[in-house]
Amino acid sequence: MIDGPYFVLTVLGVLGTGLVAGVFCAFSTFVMRGLAALPPAQGVAAMNSINVAAVRPPFMLVFVGSAVLCSVLAVVTFVLWPDEGRVELLLGSALFLFGSFGVTMVANVPRNDALLRMDPGTPEAAAYWPTYVREWTGWNHVRMVASAAAAVSYLLALA
Repeated sequence: MIDGPYFVLTVLGVLGTGLVAGVFCAFSTFVMRGLAALPPAQGVAAMNSINVAAVRPPFMLVFVGSAVLCSVLAVVTFVLWPDEGRVELLLGSALFLFGSFGVTMVANVPRNDALLRMDPGTPEAAAYWPTYVREWTGWNHVRMVASAAAAVSYLLALA
């Protein structure tokens, strides 16, 4: 059984990845649907506002902090190579680092940046908005599932 500081790190891993999964779940299940139902100019303006607010300390502490924690768990697991929970810990770390943090950097952030460069009231923004919503939400589903699976994997490492 995992114990001591390693136990605390793993519990924090469950908590962090689970919190991020919850945020992504909210966006996938109702926030993006609500924004998509707005006229394009309003949806673009609202999403741009959300994207600016998201990079402030409260969310970034949880999101980036979870990525750092997952990295630490992976390194510690490789160094200690525990008899129990090894596969679950490495899988949880990989799921979050690649499926959540990595997807955010290569799929969601570039779309956010493109949207932010647009004036919400322009025909260009109105034309891009449905594509943005579809693609961004699709990648967000990946992030949600990966984050939730990471939390479950870490939880299984504790069992």
